[in-house]
Amino acid sequence: MTETYMTIREMCDTYEVTPRTLRFYESKELLFPERQGNRRLFTKRDRARLKLILRGKRFGFSLEEIRQLLDLYNPVQNNLPQMLKASDLGKAHLKDLEARRIELDEVIADLKRQLDVGDKLIAAAHLSAAE
Repeated sequence: MTETYMTIREMCDTYEVTPRTLRFYESKELLFPERQGNRRLFTKRDRARLKLILRGKRFGFSLEEIRQLLDLYNPVQNNLPQMLKASDLGKAHLKDLEARRIELDEVIADLKRQLDVGDKLIAAAHLSAAE
């Protein structure tokens, strides 16, 4: 690897993604590796974009939302539009995640209650079978 470029294998090893993932992001025009014959060479810009893509996916952003954020990159404007959009999207996703967590906590509590009832029924069945 040079400081400027990484091969697809180096990208996969560094960012724990598959070649298929990188090719998919390239097909969706989220990454733009340079071509040298059949080889894809990823620039520092591609690496920065991949980090943002992976972070966005982890936070539940759609690829379209991630694309919109990446397209807003503009260092001339101190990336203010990009940061504002990221903040808005992040707040919306946080609200959704918190609502899903509440729902999940309720489902977990209900399942625990049902398992407790089931365990008591099993214990009672064992007792009556032993008699």
